[in-house]
Amino acid sequence: MSTISTALRHFKEPTKEQLTQIFFSLPALEYGDDAEKSGGQDVSKMDINAVLSLGEAEDSYAGKLHIMPPYLAFSSLDKKSVRFTIPLSTIRRVERLNARAGVYALSLLTWHGMKIIVQLTSLRPTADLFCSLLRDALKVELQRGQMKLVKNFVKTCYSEVLISDPSNAAENEREDGSLISEGKAGASQGISYHGGLGLRFKFPGDPKKLREASKIKLWTTYLKSHGRNLTLLRYPQCTRLVQVGLPNRLRGEMWETLSGSIYLRFSNPGYYERLLEENKGKTNISTDDIEKDLHRSLPEYAGYQSEEGISSLRRVLRAYSYMNPELGYCQAMNILAAAILIYMSEEQAFWLLEVLCGRLLPGYYAPSMHGTLLDQRVFESLVQRYLPIIHDHFQVVDVQLSVASLPWFLSLYINSMPMVFAFRIVDCFLCMGPKVLFQVGLAILKINGEQLLQIQDDGGFLNLMRDYFASLGDSAHPQSSDPRARAITVFQELLLVSFREFSVITEEIILSERRRFRGEIIHSIESFAKRGAVRNLRTLGRFHKEQAGLIYDALYKAMCIVPPPPTAAPVPTLFTTGEGHEEKPETRIGLRTFRQFLSEIATWARDEKIVMNGFQQRIERVVAEHEFIDRLFYFWDTGCHGALSFQDLISGLDGVMFNDLMENIEWFFNLHDKNKDGYLTKDEVLTLSESFLFIFRYEVGDAYLGAVSRFMTNAFEYGDALLPPPASDSGLTDNEPSSPPPIASNQPYLNLPTFRMVVLADEVLESFFETDLSESFKLHPLPEMELPVSNSGILGDLWSSIATDQNKKMFNMFTDEIGKTIGKHQVVNKPSIGRYTKLEEPKARESLLTPTLRKSLSKASLTTSSSSTLAPSSLPSLSVNTTLEPSTKSLPNVPDSGSLSAIPMLQAVNAAALMERTPFAIDDAKDDEDEDDDGFLGDNDHDDEVMDEVDAFLEAHDSGLTDADKAVANDLLHAEPLK
Repeated sequence: MSTISTALRHFKEPTKEQLTQIFFSLPALEYGDDAEKSGGQDVSKMDINAVLSLGEAEDSYAGKLHIMPPYLAFSSLDKKSVRFTIPLSTIRRVERLNARAGVYALSLLTWHGMKIIVQLTSLRPTADLFCSLLRDALKVELQRGQMKLVKNFVKTCYSEVLISDPSNAAENEREDGSLISEGKAGASQGISYHGGLGLRFKFPGDPKKLREASKIKLWTTYLKSHGRNLTLLRYPQCTRLVQVGLPNRLRGEMWETLSGSIYLRFSNPGYYERLLEENKGKTNISTDDIEKDLHRSLPEYAGYQSEEGISSLRRVLRAYSYMNPELGYCQAMNILAAAILIYMSEEQAFWLLEVLCGRLLPGYYAPSMHGTLLDQRVFESLVQRYLPIIHDHFQVVDVQLSVASLPWFLSLYINSMPMVFAFRIVDCFLCMGPKVLFQVGLAILKINGEQLLQIQDDGGFLNLMRDYFASLGDSAHPQSSDPRARAITVFQELLLVSFREFSVITEEIILSERRRFRGEIIHSIESFAKRGAVRNLRTLGRFHKEQAGLIYDALYKAMCIVPPPPTAAPVPTLFTTGEGHEEKPETRIGLRTFRQFLSEIATWARDEKIVMNGFQQRIERVVAEHEFIDRLFYFWDTGCHGALSFQDLISGLDGVMFNDLMENIEWFFNLHDKNKDGYLTKDEVLTLSESFLFIFRYEVGDAYLGAVSRFMTNAFEYGDALLPPPASDSGLTDNEPSSPPPIASNQPYLNLPTFRMVVLADEVLESFFETDLSESFKLHPLPEMELPVSNSGILGDLWSSIATDQNKKMFNMFTDEIGKTIGKHQVVNKPSIGRYTKLEEPKARESLLTPTLRKSLSKASLTTSSSSTLAPSSLPSLSVNTTLEPSTKSLPNVPDSGSLSAIPMLQAVNAAALMERTPFAIDDAKDDEDEDDDGFLGDNDHDDEVMDEVDAFLEAHDSGLTDADKAVANDLLHAEPLK
């Protein structure tokens, strides 16, 4: 079975508004009932120049303030120094400040008592409009009742406990952050905040070496002055603290805050539980695959050696497959979910998984893995640009970079590094974006550059990387006499190289490179999928693989133009066996897509018009619609699915394209034999005649029209003659004709031998069935389909707005009208068969009936029935456009479609082998009673050491303000509200 996806063809570059939403980690969709509540409220979006001030301890920053209901967001001019995203429902009060003349400033008081001062630096009318929109948006949030939900929601965040009662929180926890209570009931008693499996099964690593206590102190200080969870402000120190590493107790909450998944959880309360309850007991292909991978998900961690951890992982993965059935479950999602469940509750992990798969790593966990392959191509390009010597060496020795780098990206380094270090990478990734994956990958290659230049094959590359990851906890300078230099680990060196030497790699560069290589990857994936679909066919019939590939191309093009319904699990009564085993779904097309497909294959399934107007000559193609095409669709649907698979199309075409004369006549007969009893009723004979007229509708001359007329005459003559004679009537003399016998609508009227004799009585129909019918199905290479153009810049946007299909139609209509005015407009319908190009009609053969039979009483039936049933007005129009006389002008030679060349696919990587994770001893959780390492520094030294590491990541941040602007901002900190 084959699953054919055209999702890559429908990819569209994100708009400016969508890029803004991605930058601020805003959810694109709402999944709960709240979407309906705000459906009737249309609040405009707006941004304005502003200066942000928080307090005297922090610098003021110039930037842009955005209102995107139900959120308020700000970013500094450099888009990296300061940023925040705050739900409007967390704003308690908004006041305008009494400041210097010409200064328009607002004071915002958040839920956590933090005072934010925003100076609007645009013109006064613009500032008034922004304030008006802000006021209206706050009213909407109040009406929705969202402000009442904040109090209960923040109780689920650990930061509330940490800030309000830090001593009590420390008493109930071990040094690593896990709960002291051992029993399951005791572990949750009195705990309202969300947490992961680490609360019970401990967190990976040694808390003393990870300096957990020092990190908690630093983060507590930061969260007190900069907000937390829903109201967190991300100043430069926040990014540096993330780079040093998040403490275990805060990691889960900070992950959802930095990624934006906390906004999904806040706006959709109870959705996760409802989703599981509504789908309780349901099974599908995804649930079966999930069960296979559950026990292969971080099996070295104690939590996944118990049923509690396995059950949590099962529920999260199933819930995601229920919410996103098109994606369902893909390999490596289990590794991701298992990792985040160590630090997050099931609901938190569910929403973070949605953000990871949907926004941060699009296409990574799709069946085609197109996102991963695209980023691998981008990574290879960056290696070629920044590490050309290593790239050239890999080319010489034929080492595939993706052999090692693909699992790095796919598992966010979790499957390659010890967990304690991989989670540090995840911290930075969720805070700084996907560019971190590329920066770390380049740093790994640069640090190991000398050894990489010595490898000769893929095996040596993998062994070198495995040894390097195992040494991440070792000293980077073990021979140094400076104790601080000896304290720097290999992993710290990796981060410094990543964020200093490769800081030039920005999100804009990543997006640009993705646009550059997207077409190449799409063609490669499509070529690979095409070969797989042809290889998976149960039978090719009389086709060879190249011909089957051409049929696939036509099917794929039709699916791109008229997308079929999403691939879903089949109906149980049609697709399941007696044992209840559910087969994997395969792509099937409906009737509309089939019409488009057939128009690419059969000449009579499309209306082709050659239009000439004196300015241009063009071909207009329209998909034909007729009962004959619909009948063919259901004729090929032998399994009664109501849709056709790739295999159905291959088998159907095989049944007609290689037939001889007699086989084609039988095929055409069976196509119109609705009940498959070997006879055509009188109505079916009429339908068959209409099928002839449809196929011959654009043929030149009257040869085919005459052939159909003679067919109908002979068919009815012979059919009536073979009817059983009527009962004798004593009231009639021998010379008086009797009335025709009544014929029921379902009464057998014409069998196959009779139909064959009628067809062979006409030279035109005989020629049609002998060669023309099979040859009307043409398999030609199709031209390469154009990918969606990614327009960037002013000129690109301008061209995309001009070169639209609607504008092209308007231009064609305009030139046609001018052509009609000057008398040069001509339209020719291209014939489907094209055998006769002149107005000549071949002579018909003699009637099949003898003169005696033609004088029989049944001839009266022909006169009465055919004259009333087949009146000339009921026949389809067979005219050529009157603006061109086909008898005097030859048809233009219209070339067929070009060929489609498939780009070779990237070398396939064995995903199962790549996802095997090496256990590391450093990840083992340490007990409190473990003895301290000799020579380990005291608590105060821990704090200094952490601060030294924070300072190592210190960067210069430009506030965008002059000294005068800073003075104004400082004055606003002490300004009073307007009375």
